Amino acid sequence: MQVILIDKVVNLGNLGDVVRVKDGYARNFLIPQRMARRATAAAIAEFEAKRADLEKAAAEKLAAAQKQGEKLSGLTVQISQKSGVDGRLFGSVTNHDIAEALSKQGFAVEKAQIRMPVGPLKIVGDHGVSVALHTDVVVEVTVSVLGEHA
Repeated sequence: MQVILIDKVVNLGNLGDVVRVKDGYARNFLIPQRMARRATAAAIAEFEAKRADLEKAAAEKLAAAQKQGEKLSGLTVQISQKSGVDGRLFGSVTNHDIAEALSKQGFAVEKAQIRMPVGPLKIVGDHGVSVALHTDVVVEVTVSVLGEHA
């Protein structure tokens, strides 16, 4: 299916690109998330009429993400979990826990925006985690896992 992108999509294209994707990807993800529309002649004409507004909105989203990224960059978040005497956690620290800790500090971050390269954290200590605020804005945050002995 050919779609016209209304927003920048990672590994697919930028705003205004007409790309061919699998039907299920378009119907089940891109179109419901309002990232794309079917590339009909009417839709392309309508997009060209609204192109300036969409580009302005995309630039504003990028600027807001960059501003938040500057505040978040280099931040350290402390999370306490129960642990054994050897430093391993009973359970793990997930992206949901990190998003919750960031929201308590006043940063609006969703759990889907947190990238954990090695999966959930299961050891006490400092760990580097990426936060993708926008497709072009990715910042590093340090998560300090503190152990509570049970």
